[in-house]
Amino acid sequence: MSARSVNKVILIGNLTRDPELRYTPQGVPVCSFGLATNREWSVDGVKKEAADFHNLVAWNKLAELCEQLLAKGTKTYIDGRLQTRDWTDADGNKRYKTEIVVNEMILLSPGKGFKGEPSTKDSTPVDADADADVDLDAVLSDLETEDKTTTED
Repeated sequence: MSARSVNKVILIGNLTRDPELRYTPQGVPVCSFGLATNREWSVDGVKKEAADFHNLVAWNKLAELCEQLLAKGTKTYIDGRLQTRDWTDADGNKRYKTEIVVNEMILLSPGKGFKGEPSTKDSTPVDADADADVDLDAVLSDLETEDKTTTED
C-alpha cells in the first residue's frame, strides 16, 4: 500500500463565534470555533453570493493560543485536515460531524489580544463584512517558500 494520499485544507475567512476552550479528562486542551468563507459568482450577469460555514478544532498549545487570540469576526488563515467523527446519540441514532483539525493558524486582522493584558488591537473594531488589506498571493507564496525550505533542510 504505497499509494500516497493527501488530506489538506486551507481556509481564509472570518470567525463566526468566539472560540470555546475545554479540556479532555486527561487535561489536554481542545478549542472549537467556527469559520465562514464567502464566495461569489455570476449567473446570466446576475451576481450571486454565498457563505460556507466550517467547524474547526485545535488541540494542545495551539488550542490555548486560538482561545487567547481569536474572537468572533477575526479574519484568519487556517491550515489543517478534514476529520469526520461518529457517535450514537441518546436516541440510538448514528450521528456524524465533519470538522477541520487545525495545524496552523495565522491572524490576518486584529484579534482580542491576551486575556488580562491591555492590547492596542482591542480598540480596533473588526468589521466581519469588510475586506482586509491582505495580499492572498503573497500569503500563499510565503507558505510555498516556507514549505520548500522545510523540505530542503
